[in-house]
Amino acid sequence: MLNRKLLKDFVTITVGDIIVAIAVYFFMLPSQVSVGSGTALAMVLSNFIPLSVSTMTLLLNVVLLIIGYLLIGPEFGIKTVYASILMPLVMGLFEILFPNFQSITQDPVLDVVCYILVVGVGLSMLFSCNASSGGLDIVAKLMNKYLRMELGKAMSISGMLVALSSAVCYEPKIVVISLLGTYFGGLVVDQFIFGRNIKRRVCILSEKTEEITRFILHDLHSGATLYDAIGAYNGQARKEIVVIVDKQEYRALMDYMQKTDPKAFVTVISVNEISYQPKK
Repeated sequence: MLNRKLLKDFVTITVGDIIVAIAVYFFMLPSQVSVGSGTALAMVLSNFIPLSVSTMTLLLNVVLLIIGYLLIGPEFGIKTVYASILMPLVMGLFEILFPNFQSITQDPVLDVVCYILVVGVGLSMLFSCNASSGGLDIVAKLMNKYLRMELGKAMSISGMLVALSSAVCYEPKIVVISLLGTYFGGLVVDQFIFGRNIKRRVCILSEKTEEITRFILHDLHSGATLYDAIGAYNGQARKEIVVIVDKQEYRALMDYMQKTDPKAFVTVISVNEISYQPKK
């Protein structure tokens, strides 16, 4: 059963990576719009380093995976490693099959709109398998651990910085479109994954409360609340874990629950707004 699920995940990741590569190669690269991502940074750097965008993306992903492993630990599973390597390889194949590909729309704004819609489908498939295409996701996790910054906020900041970096080699119009594309791209990805809500309140009843709580605190770097709960049917007392998570933490938590305690009772509620004082 586990092998079938793993195989299904890898097939989904492969298809998702191909879709992401299509969005990048056929819509983002021809317009030279740097919508905040690792590939966008590679596109900017390729103006100064004589390497193809696919090769630069591969090198960046490998370096970031190594840094992530050294500074965070083996948190980036085989799925993310696979996705991070496969996507630039697919882009390299496109570079061979479709050399010097020109914009389909001949309009950078339309290219960005198409890119956002197509990449949203691909990224949602990766997130559904608790994987990512590497790049800025790794940077965001580093910011989350060392700066105590929420993953969503860290992703937005790193993406905006990459979009701003396009100013060193592209005209102001492209920079503005890059910034707008980065902002609206994040909204579209959230829509694909979570609908209009970007947070989830997850309630867990399990016999492995301590193990799950440690994962939430030390692997997700999130907080949790424990409540005393009594089953009405048998009167058995248990601890209920309640945690608020974003899209990436949610997929990681669900993947962990499936492996650790597939019989656990889990409920998930949409959260529209959170008001709290974060710990320093």
